[in-house]
Amino acid sequence: MVIESYSEQDTFNVGKKLGEEAKEGQVFCLIGDLGVGKTVFTKGFARGLGITEPISSPTFTIVQVYEEGRLPLYHFDVYRISDPEEMDEIGFDDYVYGEGVSFIEWANLISDILPEQYTGITIEKDLEKGFDYRRITITTKMP
Repeated sequence: MVIESYSEQDTFNVGKKLGEEAKEGQVFCLIGDLGVGKTVFTKGFARGLGITEPISSPTFTIVQVYEEGRLPLYHFDVYRISDPEEMDEIGFDDYVYGEGVSFIEWANLISDILPEQYTGITIEKDLEKGFDYRRITITTKMP
């Protein structure tokens, strides 16, 4: 599925809708260049889960846990991971196979350890369509 976004609010709303439909145990893998709107999308996703506390990218902590929504949200930012094995140190499998929803920014950097089934979200700019335009592609990978 491809969705076109023409503003930050559009991007937020796409994330929110996906969060409203999220189910326990789902893994969402978010990919996009710096400044493309990954954090805006994530904030919308969290709101869709009923989380109202401020959402920030856990670039230096790798994982941020939000438990106030209808499901726990495990928000990963693996941009600074140099070796996927580092994820073992933070208990990656416990989160991914846990009772909440895992949301992984820069997931392509740890593709070797992702579960067999996940929802991929790619956000891309196209400046020919405007500065705020984003193409959001959502796919499901299944074994």
